[in-house]
Amino acid sequence: MSGRTVSKHVRVYAGGYDVSGYSREIGPLLWEFEPAEVVTFADAVKGALPNHCIVNPGTLNGVMDATATVGLHVIASTVARRIITVAIGDRAAPAAGVPVYCGEFNQMAYQAAGDGIVTVTAPFSFAVDGTTLVYPKPWGVLLHALGAETGASTATGFDNESGGATTFGGFFVYHVTAGDGTATLSVDDSADNAAFSALGGATSGSIDFSTRTSGLVALSRQATVRRYLRFQIALGTATTVTFVSSFVRMFW
Repeated sequence: MSGRTVSKHVRVYAGGYDVSGYSREIGPLLWEFEPAEVVTFADAVKGALPNHCIVNPGTLNGVMDATATVGLHVIASTVARRIITVAIGDRAAPAAGVPVYCGEFNQMAYQAAGDGIVTVTAPFSFAVDGTTLVYPKPWGVLLHALGAETGASTATGFDNESGGATTFGGFFVYHVTAGDGTATLSVDDSADNAAFSALGGATSGSIDFSTRTSGLVALSRQATVRRYLRFQIALGTATTVTFVSSFVRMFW
C-alpha cells in the first residue's frame, strides 16, 4: 500500500459470500501478543516477552437485508464457523497486492435492531482452527480481487516485499462466489517474477464451484515461499469461476 486510504475501499468476504454491500464496519481486526513479564529483582528496567497470540476480527456491523440466498440476514443469522477475508484497498477498490486480514473464526451471535433502518451486529470469536496455532499472523496480501476468470494466469506476479524467499510457510485463503463446474485454485511463486511454478501445498484441489464455497489451506511450517506471488486457476469442467484469493506469508 503506497498511501492513506478510507473505509469505502474495504471489502469483506465471509464463507464464499461478498458481504461488502451490506457491511458498514468491521473491527478492530485484532492481532496482538499477551506480554509475559520476565522481570527479576535485580533488573533495572521492566521487560516482557510475547506470549499467546490473540487474533480476532471483532464485530461486523451491517444493514439488514433478507434477500433469499444472498442477503446479510440469510448469510449471518445462522451462528457458525466462518472463513473471513477483509481486503483494504489502496485509495480504490482492492487490487492484487493490497493488505488482507484472513482467518477462520466462530460467529458468536447475531442481533438486529433499529428505528428506521434496521442494522445487524455479528461478533466473532478469536481464531479457532489449528492454523492460527501454527501461524499466529492474520495479515497477508490479496492475490486475486473478486472477479471472474476463464483460463490460467500467465501474468507476472507482485513482489511480496520479503526481500527474497522465506522458509517459514504460510496459508492460502479463497472465497468462490460463482462458478459453473470443477476447477482448482492455487498459488504460484517465483524468484524473478518471470519463471513461475506451483507453490507446493497452496491449492484448493479440484472442487465443484457451482456452489459458493471458501477454504483455508496451510503449508508446512518450514515451507519455502519465493519472493513473487500470483494467483493460479486450472479449469476442469468449469468455463468460468468468480473468486477472491489471498496468501499470508510467515516471516519468522
